[in-house]
Amino acid sequence: MMARHLKIAGVILVIAVIGEAIYLARLRHRVQRLFQTSRTEEQIRREITQPSLVTPSDVKVKAKLFWGSAVAAATLEPVEVELPLSAEPVQRSKQIINALIASAPTAEQRTLPADATLVEFYLLPDGTGVADFSDALATATPSGIVSEQMAVDSIVKTLAANVDAVRRLKILIHGQEVETLAGHVDLTRMFPVRAVAAAAPEKSAPPTEKAAGGVLTR
Repeated sequence: MMARHLKIAGVILVIAVIGEAIYLARLRHRVQRLFQTSRTEEQIRREITQPSLVTPSDVKVKAKLFWGSAVAAATLEPVEVELPLSAEPVQRSKQIINALIASAPTAEQRTLPADATLVEFYLLPDGTGVADFSDALATATPSGIVSEQMAVDSIVKTLAANVDAVRRLKILIHGQEVETLAGHVDLTRMFPVRAVAAAAPEKSAPPTEKAAGGVLTR
């Protein structure tokens, strides 16, 4: 009698284990489908807001992009990424900044908000680059001197390493000059680009004094 009860209990246990395995398999499959759907929606959003910038004359090169260091906090480090880049400086600047936004190695190394988009990039005859970003750059960048400075420095250093024609950078938000990025870093000033040593990772410097000059018009 005891042996029969043990057998019944064993069968029930086996059925329970099998049922649990089936449930976990279905749950894993459901999570994977949700993840794939999320990725697809993100890709669609980027295709709409950031159309492909590839041109027939683009050449694949090893570009150097600056993201947050994986080992040292508040530090930028260069990462070599193979990208198709144009020789034309405005187009090349757009491509390199879009890659900086979209291709961060990890979420922790991201310096610019995932929802930020580069609305337009202009290059003036004197080498001044004007990067016009969507509102998300200001609203989604974490407020704080370190995070804001790293966001600006990552753009400046990435341009310095890949676009020789850009000498200095002006950052606009939705076509307008704003006082700060998210409350700290001064965006009314110009940021030197060619003077930046982009070869080695370095700790982000604190913001400098406000430079003279008004709104940059185009």
